[in-house]
Amino acid sequence: MAASPPCQLAFRITSLARRATPEDAEELVRLRKVMQDSCHGPNPDVSWQPAAVATLRARLDPAGTQTAYVVERSGPGGGLAACAVGTIEYRLGGPGNPEGTSGYVFSVATDEDMRRRGCSRACMKGLLGWFRERGVRRIDLRASSEGELYTSLGFVRTPDPAMRLSL
Repeated sequence: MAASPPCQLAFRITSLARRATPEDAEELVRLRKVMQDSCHGPNPDVSWQPAAVATLRARLDPAGTQTAYVVERSGPGGGLAACAVGTIEYRLGGPGNPEGTSGYVFSVATDEDMRRRGCSRACMKGLLGWFRERGVRRIDLRASSEGELYTSLGFVRTPDPAMRLSL
């Protein structure tokens, strides 16, 4: 089986991701469900989506601390093919990070028919550039065991166990 062509050749999609705008919120939420269904299996519950769209529309401010990078589809239907969403978090500084800033990447997703074409990589590179421009030098994410994209971009597994409290 021949390798899939690069993203920009296969569907005339530019390999350069663009920064998302509030108008992309609905498609970003659709792609978030694609990611969740891919990780956890299909879930028919979409009741959370209107609130998520509203939150994204409000937070995708060019001067804000949350952003997304997207790759668009061309042709009939249009829409987005892939995305990577990230946020800057502020904590008390310390050695190696006096400003206390850290980036967090979430909702990296690609439509199934567009996978393995470099679309998520283009989105991640755009997002990592955004973090660099803002002086963020530590970036965290959670990845499945299939996170070869992230290791190829320099991410390494950490020994830190995650814990959560739901109130």
